[in-house]
Amino acid sequence: MDLRQLFATNLRRIRHQRGISQEELAHEAAVDRAHVSKVERGITYVGLEIIGKFSAVLDVEPAEFFKPASKRTKPR
Repeated sequence: MDLRQLFATNLRRIRHQRGISQEELAHEAAVDRAHVSKVERGITYVGLEIIGKFSAVLDVEPAEFFKPASKRTKPR
């Protein structure tokens, strides 16, 4: 299992469910929009600090980014 790709897929899915653009997520998390794009495409690693920021902005537990499709909770 590629955790980087799993994180990327879940981040993109959760962001879309919340109706938040990459630019808005980047602004609220105080990171560069290009970095959000790279993370969502699974081409860069993301650190714990950024996971925490994304979690706070998207109002999800950090573990939600690492759950396989069959173990996800229902969207809020």
